[in-house]
Amino acid sequence: MERQSWLLLHGAGGGGWEWAIWDRVLRALGGVVAAPDLVAGARGLAATTLDDYRTQAAAAARAADRAPVLVGASLGGLLALQVAAAAPLRALVLVNPLPPAPWHGLLPPRDASPALVPWGRNASLLSTRRALPDASDATCEWAWRRWRDESGAVVDAARAGIEVARPRCPVLVIASEADDDVPVAASAALAQAWAASLWRLPGTSHVGPLLGRGAASCAARVAAWVDSLPPP
Repeated sequence: MERQSWLLLHGAGGGGWEWAIWDRVLRALGGVVAAPDLVAGARGLAATTLDDYRTQAAAAARAADRAPVLVGASLGGLLALQVAAAAPLRALVLVNPLPPAPWHGLLPPRDASPALVPWGRNASLLSTRRALPDASDATCEWAWRRWRDESGAVVDAARAGIEVARPRCPVLVIASEADDDVPVAASAALAQAWAASLWRLPGTSHVGPLLGRGAASCAARVAAWVDSLPPP
């Protein structure tokens, strides 16, 4: 039996480390897992664009063994959608994705970002606990030193509305009901328009499906959903 390949794309201000719990679960289930870091472009983080990240995500998809399950969280969800049109995928899983156009209009309004969004410089254990109320103290202690600054151009471009083609593979949308960044309504509307499967997670924060107390069970449940799909 072939081992399932997984490609996991993280959100803005994070890194591949956000998928540590999923990585352990999926490997334990026999998966081959890649969770790359999205890195700054050649001109530095302040000059990094969404296309820089899209290029990296597309390269990772091309390098994956066989047709991977592509999982993207937040900004990584939008990048996954951009990559999906050109990559042969087993399935696409979107975790609280920054929605493409026209559903980006359901995002709460925000001011334009500075050139460098200081998520890493301003991070603290307290702010991490506020962002991850559904995670253990140990996880918050582990996570807060790992947040990083982000390109304001990337954040603003992602929120401005990117047009993407409807994916041709099976799609699962996971929506956290306690998400203050991506409203459940946006994820639900996207799922309905594309006839995608939708899971709503009560009491779960924006990053909770990755780092919260229910992250391991969420990863295992996703793996079971993939196993239930008809052969490609």
